Amino acid sequence: MNWKSAAAGTTFAIALAGALITSRPGLAANDNNPAQDEKQKIKIGFQIVPVTLTLTKQDPDTVYLGSYLVNAAIGCNTCHTSPSYAAGGNPFLGQPMLINRDRYLGGGATFGPTVTSRNITPDASGKPAGLTYSEFVQVMKTGIDFDHVHGANVPLQVMPWPVYGNMTDRDLNAIYTYLSTIPCLEGDPGVPSATPPAPRCTK
Repeated sequence: MNWKSAAAGTTFAIALAGALITSRPGLAANDNNPAQDEKQKIKIGFQIVPVTLTLTKQDPDTVYLGSYLVNAAIGCNTCHTSPSYAAGGNPFLGQPMLINRDRYLGGGATFGPTVTSRNITPDASGKPAGLTYSEFVQVMKTGIDFDHVHGANVPLQVMPWPVYGNMTDRDLNAIYTYLSTIPCLEGDPGVPSATPPAPRCTK
C-alpha cells in the first residue's frame, strides 16, 4: 500500500469513528430541543399546581418548572402532605386524583416510630422550611438536618437526598422558588417541641 492509499484509509477510519460516536443515542449532539423540553415541563407544571401561588418577583418559568419537578417528577406530596389526597380523591382507590390542598406539603406523614415528614411550606419571609437557598441546597445535596431531630451529625432519614443531590442547579433553584410561592402552613410535626412553636406564617 502506498502512502496515498494509507492516508485515505486513515481518513476514512477517523470519519467512521466520528460518525459512530455522534450517532449513539442519548448523546447531547442528538438532543436538538433541550429548550423545548423545558418549555413542555413548564407548561405541565403550570397545569398541575394544586394550590394558589403567591407570585411577586419570581420568574414564572422558574416557578412552574419547580412545580413540574415537585408535583410530577420527585413526588414531594407523597411524603410531605398528610394525608396526600383529599377525601374521595385517592387514585390508589380508583378515585379521580385530588391533592389534599389544606395540608399541601405541611408535613406529618410518619415512617416507622421515629420519622415524621417536615413542613416544607414557606415561612413568613418566604423561605421554604425556613431555609435560605444555600441551606436548602445543603439539605438536598448532603441530607444535613439543621434541626438535629435524630441527633448531632445524623442526616435526614427516609428523604432520598442522596438522589436529589444529583439534580442540576437549575432544578434545585426552580424547586426552591416554587416552594417559596405556595401557601404557608403552621407547625412542623417533624420537629418535636415541648412548647408550642412560634407562629411561622406571620411576621
